[in-house]
Amino acid sequence: MNRLSSEDRARILHLLCEGNSIRATVRLTGASKNTIAKLLATAGQACMAYQDRVLVNLNCKRIEVDELWSFVGAKQKNVPEGKQDEMGDVWTWVAICAESKLVPAWYIGGRDSEAAMSFMDNLAKRLAQRIQLTSDGHKPYIEAVEGAFGADIDYAMLVKIYGPSPEGPQRRYSPAECLGAKKQRIEGKPDLSKVSTSYAERNNGIIRQHCKRYARLTQAFSKKIENHVYAFALHTMYHNFVKISGAHRMTPAMKVGVTGKLWEMPDLVAMIEEWEKAQTASDM
Repeated sequence: MNRLSSEDRARILHLLCEGNSIRATVRLTGASKNTIAKLLATAGQACMAYQDRVLVNLNCKRIEVDELWSFVGAKQKNVPEGKQDEMGDVWTWVAICAESKLVPAWYIGGRDSEAAMSFMDNLAKRLAQRIQLTSDGHKPYIEAVEGAFGADIDYAMLVKIYGPSPEGPQRRYSPAECLGAKKQRIEGKPDLSKVSTSYAERNNGIIRQHCKRYARLTQAFSKKIENHVYAFALHTMYHNFVKISGAHRMTPAMKVGVTGKLWEMPDLVAMIEEWEKAQTASDM
């Protein structure tokens, strides 16, 4: 079987990380759809394994969290009978460090208490010190944060108050007007002047821009949940290690000291190929 060169892999992955769909990448590179899909799956698994290993003992101080809606196969209301376990709405829970802009933890699943607990457990094990945490008013966070952190956290909710939805056709594209927000202390002694979800919400926009599967009104949505997870894992790797943050003129991973160098796409491909070699060796 012919294998893509490292240079071709880097080019394909860079196109995917900059908001191109798989079919657009096919047109731009000439590689087959199956080749690109297999490369995405390999890259996603390698990125998950690498970040799970290195994103630990992080000296983050302020974390913001939010949930991002998307779907796999079809929106929930359009899922065919018998396909509920394979298709429908999915939610991506994302944490972001307000100072470094690092994404230390994420989870893809439902929007229920079980998903919140898995997400918070994953976040808690990556931090080296007590943090201030801000979430929106989604109630499953309360029990999940308590279970993952206990009393060793300064936690507040930012509950937004919305007016009525717009009338007419624009209601599909324009959210209801935000009339204000209420800050609620949940645990510890959070600094209320720093209670915000602005960075998390801005990061949601970045995700929709750079990961085509999350774009609104797109035909590039994921057809399988596994590929949805792999695509997001690749996105977070690119965000943390390759894409320079305008706020710091370095990548988030450099800012928190996880790496001492600016990664480029060939470095990311080298990491993936090292992971492939390790997988091959373990199968022998």
